[in-house]
Amino acid sequence: MSLLDPNSPSDEDFHQAIERIDDTPRNASAALNLGQVVDHSRRRVLKGGLGAAIGFFCMGGLPGVRAAEDSITMLFAGVKDGSIGFKPLPPMLDPNFDSVQVPEGYRVERFFSWGDPVVKGAPEWAPDASDNWEAQNTQAGQNHDGMAYFPFPDAPNAHGLLVVNHEYINPTLHSDGFTAMRAEGGGITRPEAQVRKEQAAHGVSVIEVRRDKAGHWRQVKDSPYGRRITASTPMAISGPMRGADSMKTASDPGGETILGTINNCSMGVTPWGTYLTCEENWSNYFVNRDRVDHESRASHKRYGVGTGNNSEIYAWEAVDTRFDATPVNDQPQQGHVNEPNRFGWVVEIDPFDPQSQPRKCTAMGRLIRECATVAVDDDGTMAVYSGDDTRGEYVYKYVPAGRYRDGDKAGNDKLLDEGTLYVAVFREDGSGDWRALQQGNGGLTAQNGFVTQQDVLVNARAAADVLGATPMDRPEWVAVHPHSKDVYVTLTNNKHRGSKPDQPVNAANPRPNNLHGQILRWRENGGRLDATGFTWEIFLLAGDRPSADSPDNLTGTIDGDIFSSPDGLWFDPQGRLWIQTDYSDADPENAQMGTNQMLCADPATREVKRFLVGPRGCEVSGVTTTPDGRAMWVNIQHPGGSFPASDGKTRPRSSTMLVTKDDGGVIGS
Repeated sequence: MSLLDPNSPSDEDFHQAIERIDDTPRNASAALNLGQVVDHSRRRVLKGGLGAAIGFFCMGGLPGVRAAEDSITMLFAGVKDGSIGFKPLPPMLDPNFDSVQVPEGYRVERFFSWGDPVVKGAPEWAPDASDNWEAQNTQAGQNHDGMAYFPFPDAPNAHGLLVVNHEYINPTLHSDGFTAMRAEGGGITRPEAQVRKEQAAHGVSVIEVRRDKAGHWRQVKDSPYGRRITASTPMAISGPMRGADSMKTASDPGGETILGTINNCSMGVTPWGTYLTCEENWSNYFVNRDRVDHESRASHKRYGVGTGNNSEIYAWEAVDTRFDATPVNDQPQQGHVNEPNRFGWVVEIDPFDPQSQPRKCTAMGRLIRECATVAVDDDGTMAVYSGDDTRGEYVYKYVPAGRYRDGDKAGNDKLLDEGTLYVAVFREDGSGDWRALQQGNGGLTAQNGFVTQQDVLVNARAAADVLGATPMDRPEWVAVHPHSKDVYVTLTNNKHRGSKPDQPVNAANPRPNNLHGQILRWRENGGRLDATGFTWEIFLLAGDRPSADSPDNLTGTIDGDIFSSPDGLWFDPQGRLWIQTDYSDADPENAQMGTNQMLCADPATREVKRFLVGPRGCEVSGVTTTPDGRAMWVNIQHPGGSFPASDGKTRPRSSTMLVTKDDGGVIGS
């Protein structure tokens, strides 16, 4: 798919094209040479060998994994969780289904959709998508993803702020789809108005929500808290990368500020009440047409920055030159070769202060980052967990140097800027360890190109390669149990696992052609979030029910309702684990799964029940509740058909849905 196709692609076609590029493995660590590990431009040639062996922990097959599970199952068996009391739904197999369904005794309604007003004075959405970029700057963006509810202290279960990520855009953003032309001499030209509108449709929305006296939830119109944060919002660079040479560009020679955040997928919430939005597939927005430079620049190649073809997804560089990362005179400050280095970070936003400037927190490293899930021990020790969402990438943990103290604003402000980033190794025997991405540790030395900690952080993937991290099957959302602090991660799928020499099967990723994915969980040694070792097991393998003629790559271990490709993952306050899926419901391998869905799992028994099914073509992504669990918001991303109108004519709109229980009870109970 290209913007130059004669017919503008459908939203679903566009999503599938992006998925194909996003899911291309970038990890060739088994055959690394030094020139692929660290940047060495024409002016900076590094010499020497790798100095650190890369060890992957391979295994013979599924029985070994089950044996490892059996040996540690009792470690997790004593966890008590909220009960799951609803009657599960069957899979939605209707090929024309264009709605959202929840169990008997529940109600679901559209709450907040692409184009809805956010900022005070914003115009109503134009159903023909004729809104200009100035209007889009004040309205909800497209493709809702991760989100969180922030309660007001006066009425925490009836009044709060809802913060919603907008991951990317679809052709339906424009009245007539994308417009693009091949430029003379290569590249693409695009209308400036379209590019500006696309940039405005990315980022984050903050809206105020309230439950009225009749018990109905509503968005507060013209709220002073209403805010859009987009690909053009000024932000501060915070932490170790502030002022680094690798962050300096022609537009920011000091390397201290940046415009915007893009491809905002999952997120996290800090105990001091800020929102952490994460930049996932940001590399799709950049191009480096100097193929020689691209080949030797790990900060581009290792993360998937395109050399021409990939830029045809958006081609923003045709209007906004900072997205053209081609070197100029081999001087970063004369061009934008370093602009990609300014994305892939955690962005902290204060939803309660509309005038505050977001900041990119660089101590947590630069990834294709899915989430930044925060956990806090009773003594204030913190950990922030992230998945790097590409096939063959890794799981990370960041531990702040200090501890969280309630009310200690000065101390808490430093927690995301000073700490240690770790990457995970999952061993075959069910043990694991965290290896510090710290300059000087292992092979992270000046001889190997990691001269400073800044080199490590901006090339966190390459640093993790050197330390021998375990390649995983698309690590996505991480969830931490609110009581036990056990940690869960979704590994969505990996059709390349075992078919490529750089992605061998390992204990945590046991299927060579993993079409359906799995969920892992681990417990930190001693129950401490700052531990450098852990014990892990496979919580479940997604897929079909076992049968005599089912191949291993399609067979799961689910106790209850089947599903494929787990993506979103979240614990409610009562300890129920909510699982959201992202697969193509048109693929024959997913025929039994129906449409994408949200399920609920009991961590103690592993029983899984299907709670919600979405419209054809969608992804279910993002979930949050009020503290009492009586109101739930769920996102439906890139729906097919005409959802939420379901009239067969209206253009589809990514939407946040509100779920309540008819008797006013706790969702899931």
